Amino acid sequence: MAGSKQLMDTRDWNTAHQAVADVYFPHELRALDERDDVNLTMRTVELGGVTIGRLNWGTSVSIACDYPGAHEVNIPVSGRLHSRSGSTEIVSVPGTGTIFTAGRPSLISEWTADCHVIGVKFDEEHLEREADRIRVAPVRSRLRLPDQIDLTSEQGAAWLGLLTALSAQIRDPVDLLANPLVGPQLASAVTTAFLLAVTPETAEVDGRLRPGMVKRVLDALNDDPAHPWTLAEMAAIGDTSVRRLQEAFADYVETSPTRALADIRLDRAHAELARGATTVADAASRWGFSSPSRFAAAYRRRYGSSPSHTLRGRA
Repeated sequence: MAGSKQLMDTRDWNTAHQAVADVYFPHELRALDERDDVNLTMRTVELGGVTIGRLNWGTSVSIACDYPGAHEVNIPVSGRLHSRSGSTEIVSVPGTGTIFTAGRPSLISEWTADCHVIGVKFDEEHLEREADRIRVAPVRSRLRLPDQIDLTSEQGAAWLGLLTALSAQIRDPVDLLANPLVGPQLASAVTTAFLLAVTPETAEVDGRLRPGMVKRVLDALNDDPAHPWTLAEMAAIGDTSVRRLQEAFADYVETSPTRALADIRLDRAHAELARGATTVADAASRWGFSSPSRFAAAYRRRYGSSPSHTLRGRA
C-alpha cells in the first residue's frame, strides 16, 4: 500500500528474515558466517508500485529468490554483492547495481557483511505501464532488462542521485514520502529515471525490424481494430500459416497476434475516453470487447486505473 513503511533493527535471525520477506520477497536465507552475528538494519517505504529501502544484514549471507511479480535492483553503497542467475555471474560494487528480473530464480551467493544496499522493488505491471508510457506505442512489447546497471553513466548517476536523496528521507516520521498524494508521483519519477538509465537512447521502439508478414498484419489490425479478427484471417493477410504467424509475432513483436490486437483496441479506447468522446460501455462495444467488465479488467491491467477513472479525469 502506498505510504506504508518499515523501520527495523534486530539481532534476531528469524525476525530479520521475516521482515525482509514481508517488504521485498519470500526467500531462502543462509548465514555464511555465524547466525548470531546478524544485525539487520532496514528502512523502507512503499510509494505505490515502487518500494525503496536501505538495508544491511550486519553479517555475510546468501539469498535465493524467485522474484515473483516484481523486479528488484540492489545497489551497494559499500561492500560487494555476488549473484548468479543461470550461468551468469555478477559482482556489483558501488557504482553498479544488480537487476533481478521478475519470475527468474536467482541467487545472491554472497552479500558481504559490510555491504549496505539501496534496494528498489518495481511491481512488474507498474514497470511495464511506465515503459509503455515512455515508448508511446500501441502494442506492448516485453520489457527486457539487463543483469546490471552502470550508475556512473549520465542517466545512471541521475537515477542514483534521486534514490539517494529519497532513501535518506526514510526515517520516523516520514511524512512526505508516506503521503499518499506524493508517493505515486515520486514512484513515477523513480521508474521513469530507471527506464531511461537502462534503455539506450538510440534503441528503436520495437528493437529490430519486422518481417513483411508481421507488418502487413499489424497494418491491417491498426486500420480496422474493431473488426472481429480471427487468427486465420490474420494469417491470410500475412500469406503464411497460423503457427508461423504466431512464431513471427513472438520473435519480432514479443507478443501474440491476439494480444497485439487487444493492445491496439485498448489504445483506441483509451484515447477516446481521455478525450471524453464516449462512454465506457460504448468503448467496450465499439472496440470489440465482449463485455464492459472484461474491457475494464484489461484496461486496468494496461493503464493501472479503470476506464471510468480516465473518463472522470477528463470531465
